Amino acid sequence: MLTALLDKIKPIRGFSHPIHLALVAALPIIAYILVRIDFVGLAILLVLIAKWRIVAVKPRYWMANFIANGIDTIAGISFVIFMSTTSVKWWQLFWMLAYIAWLTWLKPRSGVLYVAAQAMFGQLLGLAVLYLKFGDASTLLLMAGTWVITYLAARHYLTSFDEPHAPLLAHVWAYFSAGLAFVLGHWLLFYGLVAQIIIILTTIGYGIAALYYMDATERLTSSFEKQALALMVAILVIVIVLSDWSGTTI
Repeated sequence: MLTALLDKIKPIRGFSHPIHLALVAALPIIAYILVRIDFVGLAILLVLIAKWRIVAVKPRYWMANFIANGIDTIAGISFVIFMSTTSVKWWQLFWMLAYIAWLTWLKPRSGVLYVAAQAMFGQLLGLAVLYLKFGDASTLLLMAGTWVITYLAARHYLTSFDEPHAPLLAHVWAYFSAGLAFVLGHWLLFYGLVAQIIIILTTIGYGIAALYYMDATERLTSSFEKQALALMVAILVIVIVLSDWSGTTI
């Protein structure tokens, strides 16, 4: 009789999911508190420690685990850095809530569009932090950072598709992005807080991702392809023509 009563209540099954969400949400909250008391490095370390499962296996699996968790790690570090770049409490709370939404809503989803959103937001956040915080670093460092971020984003995106050449395609995208970082690193222009290279890589990356998705789902038409390419070219032309190439930042 007692067993039947416990089965009817099912406290573990009923409360396990909310408890799990609460524990996951605790990471951004603790990171926010650490940022508020000027322990930003410790907050970043906490994000890295939360990925301990990457090295909780044999060393030969570490790289594969790092690639699989790369976008989540980049996003977590980016959210913490964005918290630390402002002293305004409400902006810090905004980034904390955005991090909670990432961990509890977007990250657990595995649909194609959700994985694409994870890759795209991860790339955008990573590049924004790289050029906002380290824009005055050496060109080599910017190239390396751009390579890593764009490669991990491409690999993450391609995990939703049965793509046999995923590593090669990811390397091609990363090579192009790093090459662009080498060229534009000599004229690092900003529109407010957004670096010009981020706009270019976002436009090209999102456009290519959309074309790939439509082709993979057999919905790519000649009309859509022309419209997507025309939109990409138009945005790039506007960015290039209206940019100040004198070497100053805007």
